[in-house]
Amino acid sequence: MLIVDVVIIVAVARLLGALLTRIGQPAVIGEILAGIVLGPTLMGESLNAALFPADVRPVLSWLANVGVIVFLFFIGLELDRSLLREQRRVVAAVAFGSLALPFALGVGLALLLLPAHPTGNALAFVLFTGTALSVTAFPVLARILTDRGMVHTRLGVLALTVAAVIDVVAWVLLAVVAAVVGTEALPAWRIALVVPYVALMVGGVRPLLRRFAERRPRPGPVASAGVLTGIGLGVAGSAAATSWMGLHAIFGAFLFGWVMPRTGLPLLRERVLPAVERASSNFLLPIFFAVAGFSVDLSTMDVSSYVELALVLVVAVAGKFAGTFTAAKAVGVPTRPATVLATLINTRGLTELIVLVVGLQLAVLDRQTYSIMVMMALLTTSMTGVILRLIHPNPRAGTSYADPPLPADEPSPRAT
Repeated sequence: MLIVDVVIIVAVARLLGALLTRIGQPAVIGEILAGIVLGPTLMGESLNAALFPADVRPVLSWLANVGVIVFLFFIGLELDRSLLREQRRVVAAVAFGSLALPFALGVGLALLLLPAHPTGNALAFVLFTGTALSVTAFPVLARILTDRGMVHTRLGVLALTVAAVIDVVAWVLLAVVAAVVGTEALPAWRIALVVPYVALMVGGVRPLLRRFAERRPRPGPVASAGVLTGIGLGVAGSAAATSWMGLHAIFGAFLFGWVMPRTGLPLLRERVLPAVERASSNFLLPIFFAVAGFSVDLSTMDVSSYVELALVLVVAVAGKFAGTFTAAKAVGVPTRPATVLATLINTRGLTELIVLVVGLQLAVLDRQTYSIMVMMALLTTSMTGVILRLIHPNPRAGTSYADPPLPADEPSPRAT
Protein backbone atom coordinates (compact mmCIF):
# COMPACT_ATOMS: atom_id res chain seq x y z
CA MET A 1 0.00 0.00 0.00
CA LEU A 2 2.92 2.33 0.67
CA ILE A 3 4.19 1.89 -2.89
CA VAL A 4 0.71 2.47 -4.31
CA ASP A 5 0.27 5.63 -2.24
CA VAL A 6 3.65 7.01 -3.28
CA VAL A 7 2.84 6.40 -6.96
CA ILE A 8 -0.57 8.10 -6.59
CA ILE A 9 0.84 11.13 -4.76
CA VAL A 10 3.73 11.70 -7.16
CA ALA A 11 1.54 11.15 -10.25
CA VAL A 12 -1.22 13.54 -9.10
CA ALA A 13 1.33 16.12 -7.92
CA ARG A 14 3.23 16.03 -11.21
CA LEU A 15 0.00 16.19 -13.23
CA LEU A 16 -1.42 19.16 -11.31
CA GLY A 17 1.99 20.83 -11.29
CA ALA A 18 2.18 20.54 -15.08
CA LEU A 19 -1.37 21.86 -15.49
CA LEU A 20 -0.72 24.84 -13.20
CA THR A 21 2.51 25.59 -15.05
CA ARG A 22 0.58 25.80 -18.32
CA ILE A 23 -1.60 28.59 -16.91
CA GLY A 24 1.34 30.52 -15.50
CA GLN A 25 1.28 29.30 -11.89
CA PRO A 26 4.26 27.85 -10.02
CA ALA A 27 4.32 24.05 -10.14
CA VAL A 28 4.42 24.00 -6.35
CA ILE A 29 0.82 25.25 -6.23
CA GLY A 30 -0.26 22.12 -8.08
CA GLU A 31 1.75 19.97 -5.69
CA ILE A 32 0.05 21.55 -2.67
CA LEU A 33 -3.35 21.21 -4.37
CA ALA A 34 -2.59 17.52 -4.90
CA GLY A 35 -2.62 17.02 -1.15
CA ILE A 36 -5.96 18.81 -0.88
CA VAL A 37 -7.42 16.82 -3.79
CA LEU A 38 -6.29 13.56 -2.19
CA GLY A 39 -7.37 14.73 1.27
CA PRO A 40 -10.77 14.86 2.97
CA THR A 41 -11.91 18.03 1.17
CA LEU A 42 -12.90 16.19 -2.02
CA MET A 43 -12.56 12.52 -1.12
CA GLY A 44 -14.20 12.58 2.28
CA GLU A 45 -12.80 11.16 5.49
CA SER A 46 -13.67 7.52 4.82
CA LEU A 47 -12.26 7.30 1.29
CA ASN A 48 -9.17 9.26 2.30
CA ALA A 49 -8.55 6.93 5.25
CA ALA A 50 -9.01 3.88 3.03
CA LEU A 51 -6.61 5.11 0.36
CA PHE A 52 -4.01 6.34 2.87
CA PRO A 53 -4.25 4.04 5.91
CA ALA A 54 -3.05 5.19 9.32
CA ASP A 55 -0.12 2.75 9.36
CA VAL A 56 1.20 4.12 6.05
CA ARG A 57 1.01 7.84 6.86
CA PRO A 58 4.00 7.94 9.26
CA VAL A 59 6.24 6.49 6.54
CA LEU A 60 4.90 8.98 4.00
CA SER A 61 5.60 11.79 6.45
CA TRP A 62 9.14 10.51 6.94
CA LEU A 63 9.77 10.47 3.18
CA ALA A 64 8.26 13.94 2.92
CA ASN A 65 10.52 15.34 5.62
CA VAL A 66 13.59 13.81 3.98
CA GLY A 67 12.60 15.44 0.70
CA VAL A 68 12.23 18.96 2.08
CA ILE A 69 15.40 18.64 4.17
CA VAL A 70 17.44 17.64 1.11
CA PHE A 71 15.86 20.40 -0.95
CA LEU A 72 16.68 23.09 1.62
CA PHE A 73 20.26 21.81 1.86
CA PHE A 74 20.70 22.43 -1.86
CA ILE A 75 19.13 25.87 -1.58
CA GLY A 76 21.68 26.75 1.09
CA LEU A 77 24.48 25.23 -1.00
CA GLU A 78 23.56 27.22 -4.09
CA LEU A 79 23.14 30.62 -2.47
CA ASP A 80 25.88 33.13 -3.16
CA ARG A 81 27.15 34.29 0.23
CA SER A 82 28.96 37.26 -1.31
CA LEU A 83 25.62 38.73 -2.35
CA LEU A 84 24.33 38.48 1.22
CA ARG A 85 27.43 40.18 2.61
CA GLU A 86 26.69 43.09 0.32
CA GLN A 87 23.10 43.35 1.58
CA ARG A 88 23.22 42.94 5.37
CA ARG A 89 21.58 46.28 6.01
CA VAL A 90 18.91 45.65 3.38
CA VAL A 91 18.10 42.19 4.79
CA ALA A 92 17.67 43.52 8.33
CA ALA A 93 15.44 46.41 7.25
CA VAL A 94 13.25 44.42 4.88
CA ALA A 95 12.85 41.52 7.32
CA PHE A 96 11.72 43.94 10.04
CA GLY A 97 9.27 45.74 7.77
CA SER A 98 7.79 42.52 6.36
CA LEU A 99 7.31 41.20 9.91
CA ALA A 100 6.22 44.20 11.96
CA LEU A 101 3.40 45.60 9.83
CA PRO A 102 1.71 42.24 9.01
CA PHE A 103 1.94 41.20 12.66
CA ALA A 104 0.38 44.46 13.86
CA LEU A 105 -2.43 44.24 11.29
CA GLY A 106 -2.93 40.57 12.18
CA VAL A 107 -3.36 41.46 15.84
CA GLY A 108 -5.96 44.07 14.90
CA LEU A 109 -7.76 41.59 12.65
CA ALA A 110 -7.79 39.00 15.44
CA LEU A 111 -9.48 41.46 17.79
CA LEU A 112 -12.11 42.05 15.10
CA LEU A 113 -12.70 38.31 14.50
CA LEU A 114 -12.58 37.25 18.15
CA PRO A 115 -16.30 37.84 18.94
CA ALA A 116 -17.35 35.58 16.05
CA HIS A 117 -14.76 32.93 16.91
CA PRO A 118 -14.63 32.61 20.69
CA THR A 119 -11.67 30.66 21.99
CA GLY A 120 -10.51 29.51 25.37
CA ASN A 121 -7.46 31.74 25.20
CA ALA A 122 -7.96 35.13 23.57
CA LEU A 123 -4.31 36.14 23.95
CA ALA A 124 -3.14 32.98 22.16
CA PHE A 125 -5.63 33.61 19.33
CA VAL A 126 -4.44 37.19 18.89
CA LEU A 127 -0.75 36.25 18.92
CA PHE A 128 -1.34 33.32 16.59
CA THR A 129 -3.25 35.39 14.04
CA GLY A 130 -0.49 37.99 14.00
CA THR A 131 2.06 35.21 13.50
CA ALA A 132 0.05 33.53 10.74
CA LEU A 133 -0.21 36.75 8.76
CA SER A 134 3.53 37.42 9.19
CA VAL A 135 4.73 34.10 7.74
CA THR A 136 6.57 33.81 4.44
CA ALA A 137 6.86 30.29 3.01
CA PHE A 138 10.61 29.83 2.75
CA PRO A 139 10.47 26.35 1.08
CA VAL A 140 7.76 27.41 -1.39
CA LEU A 141 9.55 30.67 -2.19
CA ALA A 142 12.75 28.71 -2.78
CA ARG A 143 10.88 26.41 -5.17
CA ILE A 144 9.33 29.34 -7.04
CA LEU A 145 12.69 31.07 -7.43
CA THR A 146 14.27 27.81 -8.58
CA ASP A 147 11.54 27.20 -11.17
CA ARG A 148 11.90 30.75 -12.49
CA GLY A 149 15.70 30.69 -12.57
CA MET A 150 16.01 33.49 -9.99
CA VAL A 151 17.65 31.63 -7.13
CA HIS A 152 21.16 32.81 -8.08
CA THR A 153 20.23 36.44 -8.66
CA ARG A 154 20.87 39.24 -6.20
CA LEU A 155 17.14 39.77 -5.77
CA GLY A 156 16.51 36.04 -5.31
CA VAL A 157 19.18 35.78 -2.61
CA LEU A 158 17.72 38.80 -0.84
CA ALA A 159 14.19 37.35 -0.95
CA LEU A 160 15.31 33.95 0.34
CA THR A 161 17.39 35.42 3.14
CA VAL A 162 14.57 37.68 4.28
CA ALA A 163 12.15 34.74 4.14
CA ALA A 164 14.51 32.61 6.23
CA VAL A 165 14.75 35.33 8.89
CA ILE A 166 10.96 35.74 8.90
CA ASP A 167 10.34 32.02 9.30
CA VAL A 168 12.83 31.70 12.16
CA VAL A 169 11.00 34.48 14.00
CA ALA A 170 7.67 32.85 13.13
CA TRP A 171 8.73 29.55 14.73
CA VAL A 172 9.80 31.44 17.86
CA LEU A 173 6.44 33.22 17.98
CA LEU A 174 4.68 29.89 17.49
CA ALA A 175 6.60 28.50 20.47
CA VAL A 176 5.40 31.52 22.48
CA VAL A 177 1.80 30.79 21.49
CA ALA A 178 2.21 27.17 22.59
CA ALA A 179 3.53 28.38 25.94
CA VAL A 180 0.59 30.79 26.33
CA VAL A 181 -1.85 27.97 25.59
CA GLY A 182 -0.22 26.02 28.39
CA THR A 183 1.03 22.99 26.49
CA GLU A 184 4.35 21.42 27.30
CA ALA A 185 6.94 23.82 25.97
CA LEU A 186 10.62 23.41 25.29
CA PRO A 187 13.04 24.64 27.96
CA ALA A 188 14.19 28.18 27.29
CA TRP A 189 17.84 27.14 27.36
CA ARG A 190 17.31 24.90 24.34
CA ILE A 191 15.93 27.74 22.24
CA ALA A 192 18.76 29.97 23.47
CA LEU A 193 21.26 27.52 21.94
CA VAL A 194 20.21 28.53 18.42
CA VAL A 195 22.46 31.61 18.37
CA PRO A 196 25.66 29.85 19.53
CA TYR A 197 24.88 26.94 17.20
CA VAL A 198 24.72 29.24 14.18
CA ALA A 199 27.95 30.90 15.32
CA LEU A 200 29.60 27.48 15.66
CA MET A 201 28.52 26.41 12.18
CA VAL A 202 29.65 29.64 10.54
CA GLY A 203 32.81 30.25 12.56
CA GLY A 204 33.93 26.67 13.19
CA VAL A 205 32.41 24.11 10.82
CA ARG A 206 32.65 26.25 7.68
CA PRO A 207 36.46 26.78 7.93
CA LEU A 208 36.97 23.06 8.61
CA LEU A 209 34.94 22.06 5.57
CA ARG A 210 36.75 24.60 3.40
CA ARG A 211 40.13 23.29 4.57
CA PHE A 212 39.05 19.73 3.81
CA ALA A 213 37.94 20.66 0.27
CA GLU A 214 41.22 22.48 -0.39
CA ARG A 215 43.34 19.51 0.73
CA ARG A 216 41.38 16.99 -1.37
CA PRO A 217 40.39 18.98 -4.46
CA ARG A 218 39.76 15.99 -6.76
CA PRO A 219 38.89 12.80 -4.83
CA GLY A 220 38.24 9.65 -6.82
CA PRO A 221 34.92 7.75 -7.00
CA VAL A 222 35.48 5.78 -3.78
CA ALA A 223 36.57 8.83 -1.82
CA SER A 224 33.68 10.83 -3.31
CA ALA A 225 31.24 8.19 -2.02
CA GLY A 226 32.71 8.63 1.45
CA VAL A 227 32.44 12.40 1.19
CA LEU A 228 28.81 12.11 0.06
CA THR A 229 28.08 9.93 3.10
CA GLY A 230 29.71 12.54 5.32
CA ILE A 231 27.59 15.28 3.74
CA GLY A 232 24.45 13.25 4.31
CA LEU A 233 25.33 12.72 7.97
CA GLY A 234 26.12 16.41 8.33
CA VAL A 235 22.79 17.46 6.85
CA ALA A 236 20.87 15.00 9.04
CA GLY A 237 22.79 16.01 12.16
CA SER A 238 22.29 19.72 11.59
CA ALA A 239 18.58 19.20 10.85
CA ALA A 240 18.19 17.14 14.03
CA ALA A 241 20.04 19.79 16.05
CA THR A 242 17.79 22.68 15.02
CA SER A 243 14.71 20.51 15.50
CA TRP A 244 15.87 19.65 19.03
CA MET A 245 16.36 23.36 19.73
CA GLY A 246 12.76 24.09 18.78
CA LEU A 247 13.20 25.27 15.19
CA HIS A 248 12.14 23.27 12.17
CA ALA A 249 14.63 20.75 10.81
CA ILE A 250 14.71 22.52 7.45
CA PHE A 251 16.72 25.39 8.96
CA GLY A 252 19.47 23.03 10.08
CA ALA A 253 19.65 21.54 6.59
CA PHE A 254 19.72 25.00 5.01
CA LEU A 255 22.45 26.12 7.44
CA PHE A 256 24.65 23.11 6.62
CA GLY A 257 24.31 23.84 2.90
CA TRP A 258 25.12 27.47 3.61
CA VAL A 259 28.45 26.64 5.30
CA MET A 260 29.54 24.12 2.66
CA PRO A 261 32.60 25.22 0.62
CA ARG A 262 31.86 26.63 -2.82
CA THR A 263 35.00 25.22 -4.46
CA GLY A 264 36.65 21.79 -4.73
CA LEU A 265 35.10 18.31 -4.98
CA PRO A 266 34.27 18.65 -8.72
CA LEU A 267 33.07 15.05 -9.16
CA LEU A 268 30.43 15.51 -6.46
CA ARG A 269 29.39 18.92 -7.72
CA GLU A 270 29.15 18.03 -11.39
CA ARG A 271 27.66 14.53 -11.26
CA VAL A 272 26.56 13.16 -7.88
CA LEU A 273 24.92 16.12 -6.17
CA PRO A 274 22.87 17.21 -9.22
CA ALA A 275 21.48 13.66 -9.50
CA VAL A 276 20.53 13.67 -5.81
CA GLU A 277 18.89 17.07 -6.19
CA ARG A 278 16.81 15.97 -9.19
CA ALA A 279 15.65 12.81 -7.42
CA SER A 280 14.62 14.78 -4.35
CA SER A 281 12.82 17.54 -6.27
CA ASN A 282 10.96 15.20 -8.62
CA PHE A 283 10.12 12.40 -6.19
CA LEU A 284 10.38 13.25 -2.49
CA LEU A 285 9.40 16.93 -2.48
CA PRO A 286 5.96 16.37 -4.07
CA ILE A 287 5.26 13.89 -1.26
CA PHE A 288 6.09 16.60 1.26
CA PHE A 289 3.65 19.09 -0.28
CA ALA A 290 0.95 16.45 -0.68
CA VAL A 291 1.20 15.08 2.87
CA ALA A 292 0.93 18.62 4.22
CA GLY A 293 -2.41 18.96 2.42
CA PHE A 294 -3.90 15.86 3.99
CA SER A 295 -4.90 17.84 7.08
CA VAL A 296 -6.71 20.51 5.05
CA ASP A 297 -10.51 20.27 4.90
CA LEU A 298 -12.16 23.08 2.96
CA SER A 299 -15.60 21.47 3.00
CA THR A 300 -16.41 23.34 6.23
CA MET A 301 -16.45 26.70 4.44
CA ASP A 302 -19.83 28.51 4.49
CA VAL A 303 -21.15 31.84 3.17
CA SER A 304 -19.99 33.89 6.14
CA SER A 305 -16.56 32.35 5.78
CA TYR A 306 -16.07 33.95 2.38
CA VAL A 307 -16.78 37.42 3.78
CA GLU A 308 -14.16 36.84 6.44
CA LEU A 309 -11.84 35.37 3.82
CA ALA A 310 -12.01 38.60 1.80
CA LEU A 311 -11.12 40.60 4.91
CA VAL A 312 -8.26 38.27 5.86
CA LEU A 313 -6.94 38.32 2.29
CA VAL A 314 -6.92 42.12 2.09
CA VAL A 315 -5.16 42.48 5.45
CA ALA A 316 -2.63 39.73 4.65
CA VAL A 317 -1.68 41.06 1.21
CA ALA A 318 -1.67 44.74 2.19
CA GLY A 319 0.40 44.12 5.31
CA LYS A 320 3.07 42.06 3.60
CA PHE A 321 3.31 44.16 0.48
CA ALA A 322 3.28 47.56 2.19
CA GLY A 323 5.68 46.50 4.94
CA THR A 324 8.19 44.95 2.54
CA PHE A 325 7.97 47.65 -0.13
CA THR A 326 8.26 50.53 2.32
CA ALA A 327 11.24 49.00 4.12
CA ALA A 328 12.99 48.19 0.83
CA LYS A 329 12.52 51.72 -0.48
CA ALA A 330 13.76 53.14 2.83
CA VAL A 331 17.14 51.44 2.36
CA GLY A 332 17.52 52.44 -1.28
CA VAL A 333 16.09 49.55 -3.29
CA PRO A 334 14.74 50.84 -6.65
CA THR A 335 10.98 50.85 -7.14
CA ARG A 336 10.62 47.93 -9.55
CA PRO A 337 12.91 45.51 -7.65
CA ALA A 338 11.18 46.57 -4.42
CA THR A 339 7.84 45.70 -6.03
CA VAL A 340 9.14 42.28 -7.12
CA LEU A 341 10.57 41.69 -3.65
CA ALA A 342 7.28 42.60 -1.96
CA THR A 343 5.46 40.23 -4.31
CA LEU A 344 7.85 37.36 -3.51
CA ILE A 345 7.69 37.91 0.27
CA ASN A 346 3.89 37.73 0.07
CA THR A 347 4.23 34.00 -0.70
CA ARG A 348 2.93 31.88 2.17
CA GLY A 349 2.10 28.38 0.94
CA LEU A 350 3.50 25.42 2.83
CA THR A 351 4.97 27.14 5.88
CA GLU A 352 1.60 28.78 6.46
CA LEU A 353 -0.11 25.39 6.22
CA ILE A 354 2.26 23.93 8.81
CA VAL A 355 1.65 26.86 11.16
CA LEU A 356 -2.11 26.56 10.72
CA VAL A 357 -2.08 22.82 11.45
CA VAL A 358 -0.21 23.55 14.68
CA GLY A 359 -2.79 26.21 15.56
CA LEU A 360 -5.57 23.71 14.99
CA GLN A 361 -3.83 21.10 17.14
CA LEU A 362 -3.42 23.65 19.94
CA ALA A 363 -7.15 24.48 19.67
CA VAL A 364 -6.28 28.13 19.01
CA LEU A 365 -8.24 28.02 15.73
CA ASP A 366 -11.68 26.59 15.06
CA ARG A 367 -12.39 24.71 11.83
CA GLN A 368 -13.91 27.73 10.10
CA THR A 369 -11.00 30.07 10.84
CA TYR A 370 -8.56 27.32 9.91
CA SER A 371 -10.20 26.86 6.50
CA ILE A 372 -10.20 30.63 5.90
CA MET A 373 -6.50 30.85 6.66
CA VAL A 374 -5.74 27.91 4.37
CA MET A 375 -7.56 29.59 1.51
CA MET A 376 -5.63 32.79 2.22
CA ALA A 377 -2.35 30.87 2.07
CA LEU A 378 -3.17 29.28 -1.28
CA LEU A 379 -4.52 32.48 -2.83
CA THR A 380 -1.57 34.64 -1.78
CA THR A 381 0.85 32.04 -3.12
CA SER A 382 -1.10 31.80 -6.39
CA MET A 383 -1.04 35.59 -6.71
CA THR A 384 2.75 35.52 -6.68
CA GLY A 385 3.00 33.77 -10.03
CA VAL A 386 0.36 35.98 -11.67
CA ILE A 387 1.88 39.26 -10.48
CA LEU A 388 5.43 38.17 -11.34
CA ARG A 389 4.37 37.52 -14.92
CA LEU A 390 3.10 41.10 -15.14
CA ILE A 391 5.98 42.95 -13.48
CA HIS A 392 8.96 40.63 -14.02
CA PRO A 393 10.15 39.42 -17.43
CA ASN A 394 11.26 35.83 -17.85
CA PRO A 395 14.92 35.65 -16.71
CA ARG A 396 15.62 32.95 -19.33
CA ALA A 397 14.46 35.19 -22.17
CA GLY A 398 17.59 37.31 -22.07
CA THR A 399 18.38 40.62 -20.42
CA SER A 400 16.07 41.41 -17.51
CA TYR A 401 16.29 43.16 -14.20
CA ALA A 402 16.29 39.80 -12.40
CA ASP A 403 19.70 40.83 -11.07
CA PRO A 404 19.18 44.56 -10.39
CA PRO A 405 21.76 46.82 -8.77
CA LEU A 406 20.73 46.80 -5.10
CA PRO A 407 22.42 48.93 -2.45
CA ALA A 408 25.52 47.31 -0.92
CA ASP A 409 27.02 47.70 2.54
CA GLU A 410 30.53 47.25 1.22
CA PRO A 411 32.13 47.61 -2.23
CA SER A 412 32.57 44.48 -4.29
CA PRO A 413 33.14 43.66 -7.96
CA ARG A 414 29.59 42.28 -8.24
CA ALA A 415 28.08 45.35 -6.63
CA THR A 416 29.55 47.49 -9.37
